[in-house]
Amino acid sequence: MVVSFDTIPHGELMPSVARRIVDRDVLRLMKQWLKVPVEERDGQGKRRMTGGKNSRCGTPQGGVISPLLANLYMNRFLKYWRITEQEKALRAHVVNYADDFVILTRRRAGEAREWTRGVMERLGLTLNEAKTKIKEAWQEGFDFLGYTLGAQCYRKKGGRKYLGAWPSKKSVARLRQKVNAVLAPSNTRPWPEVRDQLNRLLRGWSGYFDYGTRSQAYRAVDRHVEERVRNFLRRRHKIRTRGTRVFPAASIFGALGVRGLQDVHRFASVRESGEEPCRRAGCGKSARPVR
Repeated sequence: MVVSFDTIPHGELMPSVARRIVDRDVLRLMKQWLKVPVEERDGQGKRRMTGGKNSRCGTPQGGVISPLLANLYMNRFLKYWRITEQEKALRAHVVNYADDFVILTRRRAGEAREWTRGVMERLGLTLNEAKTKIKEAWQEGFDFLGYTLGAQCYRKKGGRKYLGAWPSKKSVARLRQKVNAVLAPSNTRPWPEVRDQLNRLLRGWSGYFDYGTRSQAYRAVDRHVEERVRNFLRRRHKIRTRGTRVFPAASIFGALGVRGLQDVHRFASVRESGEEPCRRAGCGKSARPVR
């Protein structure tokens, strides 16, 4: 479920903030944030203004304080969930992050949604109906916080099903776009700097997606990185040879020092040893220095 905070009432929000912050100057600054006018454009490109001094509800989209305020106000719903013991009544569990949350329940999904809708209305909030859906986890997966959660099969154990999590297709696609941006032709920095920038990106992504079934996503990312690095170095050194002979995978994830997600432990051991990656591609007579 996703909550729309465009209708969050300022009269209810600020007392919640004041219970946690006593500094008058900070509270005054927060009120000013809530009154900031925001310029938006509709689907036709026409400009319109929202917010402003007369605004009585909503948090400005993109405001630096908006995620914190939304999370703080969302805590009222979570607190009421605990007080009324809905976890026992609905046999359910809530997992939330800011305005996005999932209610996990056994055969009580409809009741949980109606109860949630009623409480949200009392809080002055509305559910985003387009993004609020009921899913049967054993039948169809759903995305939450970058992961896809649903049924998978053991390769062994007779193919028995289990509920698991793996990086979603959208998360992998976004990473590919970021890899493409790092390895764009316009990036003219020396190869060691490009490699380090790429490795930081891959390290951060794999650090977040280190739970659940990851091998398939890791393989897809490694194949994409291998192809993009090879094309990047060919363009830089004006090598016309096609195929993997000039910059094979062993060289890209070895001497050239690119982080392979499927071989993170080997990569880490090489980096910790203090050895400098070889500055040559190490792949025959066609190899050239990488700068």
